[in-house]
Amino acid sequence: MTAVLEQHAPAAAPTAPAPRRRRGRSDRRAVTVSAWIAIVVFGGFALLPVYWLLATSLTPRGQVFSYPPKPFPAEITFDAYAALAANPALFGYLRNSVVVSVITTVLSVIVSAYMGYAFSKFRYRGRRSLMYFVLASQMFPQALLLITLYAVFSAYGLLNTYTALVLSFTTFTLPLCVWMLKGFFDTIPDELIEAARMDGASRLRIIHSVVMPLAAPGLVAAGLFAFVRGWNDFIFALTLAGPDKQTLPPGLVNTFIGEAATAWPELMAASLVVSLPVAIAFIALQRYLVGGLTAGAVKG
Repeated sequence: MTAVLEQHAPAAAPTAPAPRRRRGRSDRRAVTVSAWIAIVVFGGFALLPVYWLLATSLTPRGQVFSYPPKPFPAEITFDAYAALAANPALFGYLRNSVVVSVITTVLSVIVSAYMGYAFSKFRYRGRRSLMYFVLASQMFPQALLLITLYAVFSAYGLLNTYTALVLSFTTFTLPLCVWMLKGFFDTIPDELIEAARMDGASRLRIIHSVVMPLAAPGLVAAGLFAFVRGWNDFIFALTLAGPDKQTLPPGLVNTFIGEAATAWPELMAASLVVSLPVAIAFIALQRYLVGGLTAGAVKG
């Protein structure tokens, strides 16, 4: 009897599956919200110092250290920017920065382009060891070599000259520029070079007319890195150059930071103005910079 009842008993209704589409939408929405939260948090963390520079530069000097700190200036003044325009020494520091940065960029790009091409397309004994030797030079702390460079430049009478600054900046930008361009040259097919050689092009003609135009994004990325290195350096420009050849970073410190007081609004205004060329260069050349940095990352 029990068996008959069990046989005719109605089967349990199957459990309805959870709606996958609704769950998928909720998951994607949670991921999107989390991504935006992370962007806002990290963006605020990165942009807060820039905003504080701007707010301090627009605040009167007597209200800079008011307590409690105010996120927005109670009174806006442009006296700090007017003081920058009225200071002729800053234009001298600006000229020095432009000269040193441009020469460092040109020299770094030219030397690293030929070195990167040689490492990428030539095969010779000791090539790999030389490549790692160039990379190992980047591992030494730059401040550790400052005393040695000072002694060398002093012995050859190069202190307080553009040459000392350009050589020191180029020395520390070359390793990364060489490896950056080597990775970009690796992406250029060897068959293209062979085809140009079969057409009768010389080696220099191939480098200048075929390879370099294709490597333009890598050259721009290397040049931007070298320019930023020369523009932002502080310790070498302060030590190797005197007041006549100092660039903007040590020049601003010597101008607005004194033993008794610091002109914070003027210093913040000058720092903001000095950062504008680098920021504009990054915005204008960011696609070349990304392409140059990621070149050679995927092989195939």
